[in-house]
Amino acid sequence: RFPREFLKEAGRRQLLGCRYPKRWGGREMDWVTTCMAMEEVGTLGYIFACVFGVGAELVCDAIVQHGTERQKQKYVVPLLKGDMFAAECLTEPRGGSDFFGTATTAEKKGGHFILNGQKRFIVGAEGADYFLVYARTDPRAEPHKALTCFIVDRGPGVETRYLYGLMGSRGGGAGRLVFKDVKVPLENVVGEVNGAYSVFNTMMIPERLGTAAMTIGAARPALDIATGYSTRRKAFGRPINQFQGVSFQVAEAATLLDAARAMVYATARAVDAKIDSRRIRRLVSETKKFAAESCQKVAHNAMQVMGGIGYTNVYPVERIVRDLRLASIWTGTNEVMAMITANEWYREHAEKTSGP
Repeated sequence: RFPREFLKEAGRRQLLGCRYPKRWGGREMDWVTTCMAMEEVGTLGYIFACVFGVGAELVCDAIVQHGTERQKQKYVVPLLKGDMFAAECLTEPRGGSDFFGTATTAEKKGGHFILNGQKRFIVGAEGADYFLVYARTDPRAEPHKALTCFIVDRGPGVETRYLYGLMGSRGGGAGRLVFKDVKVPLENVVGEVNGAYSVFNTMMIPERLGTAAMTIGAARPALDIATGYSTRRKAFGRPINQFQGVSFQVAEAATLLDAARAMVYATARAVDAKIDSRRIRRLVSETKKFAAESCQKVAHNAMQVMGGIGYTNVYPVERIVRDLRLASIWTGTNEVMAMITANEWYREHAEKTSGP
């Protein structure tokens, strides 16, 4: 079930949104610190980091960067205290990574927009008090100028229609949301009407860099467990960590984990330094893909080292393997990350090699 008590306690300890201004409940820290927090929360279980990041990072980021002072006081302050919970609504039944294919609509009528449509795979569909929703507000405009971002309170017309049975990362209240004739006041527009593209762009950093950091945290216990197990378990009269077939798998996992962590914190420093935004886009995409694939391999090796007992629920390794399968799918698939990386790399190369 949606971990309300965990989020309330995280808010009480002022761990939520630590990089935001103090006047809204943050600590005015940086991305390096945020990644440290996300990594440590990930060690508790991947879904804890998912719900931790969705509200206090993704939704907060949109409102802090693009929202009004009223929106920040009404929605960010209680969220960072752990008194309210939020979810991001982007994916739709007929589109995953196709942001501009959004079919949910919002029509302006008087002092409100009337919202209709569906969103699916929403972490916090069960449990969130309000939602950050992208909807089409100009059906005739080109895709980049057709969508608007809204804050939508849970209330009349907002229904959690279905909760998904997930392979892993259970407990985040992931489900389908249906919006039927929902009245959204004009003051709940985030940024500009038909300006959701700029909101979406800035959220790619917390979505993907945060995912990379928390994925490292979730993989760490698998390697720790396998390391300890391999020093105790004996075969052929000696501990199995003395066999290269075992110790080399542990060594590979440790190397991948260290490499992924180095990449996460190097990228976090680049974001903090506010280097070129296009290069940050590439670095974040590379990091998310590499961390997801590396950590999945870490969990795989841990289970392989443990053998049959790793495939049971005696140890949490089997859960970690299932949980981490999500890493290469959500917040942009690894294939989308590769596409962005390739596009930005070729663009940079063209700029460097073009003549005067």
